[in-house]
Order: sequence, then structure tokens, then C-alpha cells
Amino acid sequence: MDGSIPTREQLETALAARHGKECQRRLSEACVAVCGLGGLGSNVAIALARAGVGSLHLIDFDRVDISNLNRQQYAIHQLGQLKCDAMRQNLEQIAPYCNVTTAPVRLTEDNLTHLLAEDPIVCEAFDSPEAKALLVNGVLEHFPNTWLVAANGMAGMDSANTIQTRRILPRFFLCGDGVSDVQEQGSLFSARVMACAAHQAMTILRIINGETEP
Repeated sequence: MDGSIPTREQLETALAARHGKECQRRLSEACVAVCGLGGLGSNVAIALARAGVGSLHLIDFDRVDISNLNRQQYAIHQLGQLKCDAMRQNLEQIAPYCNVTTAPVRLTEDNLTHLLAEDPIVCEAFDSPEAKALLVNGVLEHFPNTWLVAANGMAGMDSANTIQTRRILPRFFLCGDGVSDVQEQGSLFSARVMACAAHQAMTILRIINGETEP
């Protein structure tokens, strides 16, 4: 390659060589909502885009802050930008043919059903317990046929081996250690947050390909 942007066909051929044609077809046709673009969501979005997921719906009202740089997938020159805009820019450099739609708004009880109505898979990647509970309860109540992948517990210095994926309900998976809280542990490290995000991303990829056991 000479540095020019590969064609869609070239990228799809390269992905199919790694994943298999049928697997890649399913990924290309998939749509995933990533709710929250912080340490979890920014890593999940990039992992899904790199795998060739065809459509990503990014939801986050926040802006990139200097405190985000230790664990979130943004660059210094993106400080102050809406995370939706910054992540769209980053994904364009990674997967230029991924259909990325954004909603730079705070998810609420009033807009949840409208925002997520067209998303068959939802990834919960919020920081606050209140936002997590709102999203999980809202999806379970209003979208019983939607796949939901959430996270709980990735703070501190414990081994990443304690982070696991558990099936809570037939279409609800929870990733993390289920215990550690940043308020108690006082720390969030990129490596451990990324490990949890990888669990979420891999669970989503498995769901897309019909592998629904944890």
C-alpha cells in the first residue's frame, strides 16, 4: 500500500481473510449502540470498528477532558471536543466505511426509547451507577428482544483475571469483577478498564455470530 485509503472491497477482503466470509458478512450487517464513550465505550467502539461491525450508534453528551486521557481513546488535540465528534474522527481513521451515527445527548427516561428503538444490540458503558441503572432497566423494560451487554467492576489494581463475563438473563450479559468501585478503590487504570471493555466487545461479536453462551 502507498498510504492511500484502501477501498471498501480491499478492507472487507482483508477482514474476511481473518474472520471467514460468513462471519464477516454478519459483522458487516450488524448495528450496535454504544452508550457512553469513556474508558469502556471508547475502547469498545474501536474494537467493534476494527472487527468490521457495519454500523455503530454512539451516544454520549460529554466532552474530552484532560482527566480522560489516562484510559480513554482520545488524543491531546481532541481536548474540549464532544466525545461523539472525537470518536467519529478516530473511527474514520480506523474503519472509514463503518456507518457511524452519533447522539451527543444525555440518555434519559424520556429519550431512551426513541434513541435505542433501532438498535438490536446495546452496550452499556457509562461511568455513573445512576446512568447504568437507567439504561439497563430501560432496555429490559422496553426492549425485551434487544441484546444488552453491561459492565460493573474494573477499578483498582487487582488482576485482570478477576474480570469475567456472566449471563444474567437470556439477552443480558454483565462484564467485570462485579465488586470494585472507583469511589472505594480510588483508581482507574487503562489496562484494567480495557480488559473489561474487551470482554464487552468480544461478547458483542459473539452475539452477532450466534455464539450466545458466556
